[in-house]
Amino acid sequence: MPEIGAHQLEVAETLIGVGRFLIIFVAARLLAELLVRLQLPTILGELVAGVLIGVSGLHLVVPPETQGVVSQGLLQLLGSLADLPADVVRDLYAESFPNLQEVANIGLFALLFLTGLESELDELVAVGTQATTVAVAGVLLPFALGTLGLMTLFHVDVIPAVFAGASMTATSIGITASVFGELKMLRSREGQIVIGAAVLDDILGIVILAVVVSLAGGGSLAIGPILKLVAAAVVFVVAAIGLSRSAAPAFDWLIDRLKAPGDVAVTSFVVLTACCFAATAIGLEAALGAFAAGLILSNSRHTHEIEQAVKPIVALFATIFFVLIGTGMDLSVLNPMDPANRAGLVVAAFLLLVAVAGKVASGWSFLSQQPTNRLVVGLGMMPRGEVGLIFLGLGTQAKLLTPALEAAILLMVIGTTFLAPVLLRLVVSGQSNGPDVDPLAEIPT
Repeated sequence: MPEIGAHQLEVAETLIGVGRFLIIFVAARLLAELLVRLQLPTILGELVAGVLIGVSGLHLVVPPETQGVVSQGLLQLLGSLADLPADVVRDLYAESFPNLQEVANIGLFALLFLTGLESELDELVAVGTQATTVAVAGVLLPFALGTLGLMTLFHVDVIPAVFAGASMTATSIGITASVFGELKMLRSREGQIVIGAAVLDDILGIVILAVVVSLAGGGSLAIGPILKLVAAAVVFVVAAIGLSRSAAPAFDWLIDRLKAPGDVAVTSFVVLTACCFAATAIGLEAALGAFAAGLILSNSRHTHEIEQAVKPIVALFATIFFVLIGTGMDLSVLNPMDPANRAGLVVAAFLLLVAVAGKVASGWSFLSQQPTNRLVVGLGMMPRGEVGLIFLGLGTQAKLLTPALEAAILLMVIGTTFLAPVLLRLVVSGQSNGPDVDPLAEIPT
């Protein structure tokens, strides 16, 4: 084999990188335009676009962790353009994929930052009790019903059953925020309850994940670290709310004195990345830090300017995030003609039923003096999205799950992720006297 030069590798890496962006944006835009005309949320189009170009479709964008094979035709095309063998291009493709995932994370963080920024802080605090009740009910009901049902009805061992139950606890705040923003309900009472509950779900999900991983690894289940994690999460969120009163004026003072172009966007992202860093440093999810950053700046005089600076970033990079979720969904497990899939489909039907019913029921778990559409709250808590896929990935890596249970969890994630936007759209469009909402609440993705 002739020696491969550095220039050839550089050309191949560039072609792979920009080629993936081209495929993602074209596919996402085509499907988003189609679904808008069908009066469905654009996020659903982005997820479908991911499925079409991912492991269940054309194999053009394939996350390495799915063990999927990249399209041979794409590899040969890139190899011929870069004058490299297809197998070298395939290795470069896999090695460079984490870069794309990092870009997608920027989209997620920007979306959550914008969600926090557009949250009415007083209203978010006002619905704190309801959000807490919804979050706790939305965690306990699916977890308990899923775990006990798997053990009693399907005779699944304790650890896999606990893991599967845990995979149903979290809510994808990214998908929830995008759907409510697109429906212009982010600032409605229902939207604020759901966003607050989704944030708490993230906290509870982190704790449950830590416990399950400890159980799976045979480690000691010490109560101390768990309490420390809960305390850190509570302090972090409370500190963000407190800083919204004191840090926002300091931010405004700084912005008023900056003269270089891009001052608002760059300074906002300094706050965003600092909060993500702080959250990660104390053992929390960086996504929680992104939401907290938005809360901190929600009282700024420059809120409208920040929104205008951040929304294009969300429109670009959050699209990548949602498309990548779709690329990792292997729909071949839906084929009932394959005998290997049938056990997983039966378990999946049970998990999907529990996953939907548990979250929807959480919408009726709180007391409220004000009119609230409880079905909207319950449906808003439904999508598992990337959070469910993270649980599934960890379970697969730890070899905790049988193939049937892996397929069942994947189908539960797919089902809740796709159903939530559709059902929310149907319920909201059917409201004759829905709440007045701010048109600026829309988040373009």
